[in-house]
Amino acid sequence: MRAPRRAQSHVARLKKYVVTENVQKPCRFSEERWRIEREPITDENVDAAMSGPHIPEGEHEVTLTEEKAVADKPAVPKERVRAVKDERTDEETVSEESRKGQMDTERKPPR
Repeated sequence: MRAPRRAQSHVARLKKYVVTENVQKPCRFSEERWRIEREPITDENVDAAMSGPHIPEGEHEVTLTEEKAVADKPAVPKERVRAVKDERTDEETVSEESRKGQMDTERKPPR
């Protein structure tokens, strides 16, 4: 029997790919809106109403703000992956024909 020989049995390949999935999460945000309030002049608020200038002219601006939903997606590692090759040794009985040369010798007595 000859010693075992090493031969290629398989090729292992580690393939990395990215899976994209649509994830929906509720997001609460606020928005400012404007409206005009009219307040009637009463005996209780007449002093405050008369303390300013008389019927001012011009434009008045109010800056409104809003929050917008933004999906912030930082790349966060979850795991490390590596391919590791382990070697194990098994023993099995192999059966095959074995040929070998053999010689017979003959010795004859003299005549």
